[in-house]
Amino acid sequence: MSKEIIPIGADHAGFELKQHLIAHLKELGYEVQDVGTHSPASTDYPAYAHPVASRVEHGEAKRGVLLCGTGLGMSYAANRHPHVRAAVAWTPEIAELSRLHNDSNILVLPARFVTEQDANTILDTWLKTPFEGGRHERRVEKIEPAPEAK
Repeated sequence: MSKEIIPIGADHAGFELKQHLIAHLKELGYEVQDVGTHSPASTDYPAYAHPVASRVEHGEAKRGVLLCGTGLGMSYAANRHPHVRAAVAWTPEIAELSRLHNDSNILVLPARFVTEQDANTILDTWLKTPFEGGRHERRVEKIEPAPEAK
């Protein structure tokens, strides 16, 4: 059985925490695709949000991880992609609910507001939590816009 691929990306604000999480994901047995950034030099978050979101959108990866200072910019850019549900989570409880109720497929961490240990716990919770389905499934299906009438 092949390892699950997890693409991960960060801007300069998330660079150090991304490096930590790459090691953590590898320890957990995941294959990590690091889309950058590869230094703490100032950079623009969409350059990393789009490659991760694209991999999820096209089924090249089931889920991905993004980091920036607040998590907000990454989530805005990632959620522009069809079938992507990028959730900003700063506690394990929010990460869990994003999976249970919303079937989030990209975890976005606010690197300036979580410690390495917090990030590990949030990520672990998110990875192990399944989508609950049921009444939540119809809600998730309504996230995608209806096709336009021709």
